[in-house]
Amino acid sequence: MKYDPIDRNLFIANRQAFAKYLEKDALAVFNSNDIYPISADSTIPFQQHRDIFYLSGVDQEESILVIFPGCSNENHREVLFLKETSELIAIWEGEKLTKEQAFENTGVRTVYWLNQFDTIFKQLMAEAGIIYLNTNEHLRANTVVETREDRFIKQVKIDYPAHIYKKSAPIMHRLRSLKNKVEIDLLQKACKITEAGFKRVLQFLKPGVWEYEIEAEFIHEFIRNRSKGFAYTPIIASGKNACVLHYIENNKQCQSGDVVLLDVGAEYANYSSDLTRCIPVNGRYTERQKQVYNAVLRVKKAAQQLLVPGTLMVEYHKEVGNLMEKELLDLKLIDQNDIKNQRNDWPAYKKYFMHGTSHFLGLDTHDVGLWTEPIKAGMVFTCEPGIYIPEEGIGIRIEDDLVVQENGAPFNLMADIPIEIEEIESIMNA
Repeated sequence: MKYDPIDRNLFIANRQAFAKYLEKDALAVFNSNDIYPISADSTIPFQQHRDIFYLSGVDQEESILVIFPGCSNENHREVLFLKETSELIAIWEGEKLTKEQAFENTGVRTVYWLNQFDTIFKQLMAEAGIIYLNTNEHLRANTVVETREDRFIKQVKIDYPAHIYKKSAPIMHRLRSLKNKVEIDLLQKACKITEAGFKRVLQFLKPGVWEYEIEAEFIHEFIRNRSKGFAYTPIIASGKNACVLHYIENNKQCQSGDVVLLDVGAEYANYSSDLTRCIPVNGRYTERQKQVYNAVLRVKKAAQQLLVPGTLMVEYHKEVGNLMEKELLDLKLIDQNDIKNQRNDWPAYKKYFMHGTSHFLGLDTHDVGLWTEPIKAGMVFTCEPGIYIPEEGIGIRIEDDLVVQENGAPFNLMADIPIEIEEIESIMNA
């Protein structure tokens, strides 16, 4: 892996926290992701399933973690199954984890090779009455593609039809939404790498540059700082492209007088950062661009102050809508008549600000969490209001990553990334 070793005590603590939620005679199983095929013998670069990584730190395919706190055999209360390494695998693919290395990385003392899984698992299931399965229950998940986890779930229900089946997802959503110091440090590292990429682009951008060239500057800076690359597909949207919320073609030439919306973030050790900044192609914002930019910035600064313990996200988003309504009135994009005639399910401000303001951030860019419960200290959210005016070719979104604090305003992981108009123009024209 490119990233520095992570203290295994993080994963030990995570497993202990998870185990507390399991019933007396229950075990839980977590599978790694597949290496997904493209065609012929081509594959997509491996990305570990975030749940097994959160609980073990194993960043390798064909891995299985079993947690069985009540097992009579103390050696089987935590069991890790790994793909057996060999000289041939080392030559063709590179070294895989040995049992000794797996213990050093994860703190799991009992490690078997994967070919022993069926035999050991049968012994465990003879003692367990309940099995927790790890299904993907993210609200925005696209579950069309069958995963290694899906195949396991299908097979285990055939092999063990008399067991009681429960869900790990609600437990994982609760645990993963709260970050400890080690995780926040990893998120901070990802944000610092993103900062380096952004500052590089500020000095690179000029009229005539292509969007994909900007993307290339980011990826260069990310990889040279021990990131695997982008935490999500980057959005490099100049001019009217910025009004397409998920514009990812990044294939247009940047014109003088336009603003480029940069929605990018580096990953580090599988943890995500998520930044949005909007910068002028020629180094100077027009007066209208400044008006819209500062309106969004005011909403962002006010909105982030609301990310405090006890806040309900549904109420938070309503309050941000009120903030945006005022700004759009001042910009003369909507009027009182629009507000008078608005629908309850689609307020007038939604014409120019149609997305949510914040989402959980962590091992996934749109991380898991419990949306119906109040915000707690230790949660990490983005804050990303925007105004999109297709008829003017202006799209402005501004986004930082914020850690909710026990008292006071959230801690901004991106506080050192230029955000004010004067600072951005100064760097671009230095």
